[in-house]
Amino acid sequence: MDKNRIEGTKHEVKGAVKEAAGKVTGNPVKEASGQAEKQVGKFQKEVGKSRDDYKKHT
Repeated sequence: MDKNRIEGTKHEVKGAVKEAAGKVTGNPVKEASGQAEKQVGKFQKEVGKSRDDYKKHT
């Protein structure tokens, strides 16, 4: 498994926690930061998945 998939999952979880904390505290900046980090994590996971697929087929 490519390390990008693991790191991407970490970013998604961390972003979800930040987003929830921003909602609870009424901090829109923290909430937006969490949403952005989740998106970065999703992208990074897709990069890792693509790399894994490439390795399988070569």
